[in-house]
Amino acid sequence: MNKSVSVAVVGAGNMGGGMLARLRILGWSVGVHDKDPQAQAQAVALGAVPFDSAMQAAQSLAPHGVLLLAVVDAAQTDAVLWGNGGQGVEGGAGPHLQPGQAVLLCPTLGPDTVQLQAERLAQRGVDCIDAPMSGGPVRARDGSMSLMVACSEAAWQRHQHLLNALSGQVFRVGTRAGDGARTKLVNNLLAAVNLAGAAEAMALAERLGLDPAATLSVVEASSGQSWIGSDRMRRALAGDFEPRAHVSLLAKDTGLALQAAEAVAFEPALGRLARDVFAQAMAEGLQAQDDAALLKWTRQARS
Repeated sequence: MNKSVSVAVVGAGNMGGGMLARLRILGWSVGVHDKDPQAQAQAVALGAVPFDSAMQAAQSLAPHGVLLLAVVDAAQTDAVLWGNGGQGVEGGAGPHLQPGQAVLLCPTLGPDTVQLQAERLAQRGVDCIDAPMSGGPVRARDGSMSLMVACSEAAWQRHQHLLNALSGQVFRVGTRAGDGARTKLVNNLLAAVNLAGAAEAMALAERLGLDPAATLSVVEASSGQSWIGSDRMRRALAGDFEPRAHVSLLAKDTGLALQAAEAVAFEPALGRLARDVFAQAMAEGLQAQDDAALLKWTRQARS
């Protein structure tokens, strides 16, 4: 495969697939690598160039091209960039990136992980753009999701056109690698608190004999409204639990947020409760379900 691409997406699942579709709609030349054959095939159907490995994707990037990572966690990020201790089946994309190219880190990671990756990439003259995302796959596809971006001024100037193509809500939160991650963890800790509270409130409404859908309409027009509460509870009340954001993701993210809080001697009491709710839901087998299923779990836990 010799065709060069402007952007290579590694991880074309819910969010990565949405961003890839957005770029293709706008006419960008995009490559893709995903270990899931179905995700890979869906991306190719949109006109993406398929690659057999992240290493091959890196080798096929145009000068000043961007390797966009939309994988799940720190372990997957490290394996994509450097292989598993040098023994990964793909060998790692990092050694094949060239000066002037960039890695766009979109997963929710710990700030220390982002800092480490930025340092390793800088040794090769490769920019690291710390850019976690939020908003779900529909908003990733239509460009209305949010990106929390931390990078150098040079990287910002070089790749701002890509960031603006991906999102109409690009927040430049700093130049320090890891500040995007820190911002995302703050956001996701609040999202977890709001979602756990929304599920508890809807379960209580049902127990009180109220129409939960009508009650949710009141909440949405009143002081209890939250975006994630409305989005997830509307789907849960309609019986729509198609996985979009798994319970395991907020379970992971709340754990990372509490680690970040501990590092600065801050005790987030509500955040700890939310972390425990998601951990308990995971322990009872909900990890692969959409996090709207927290309503089902709360109904059972409070019965």
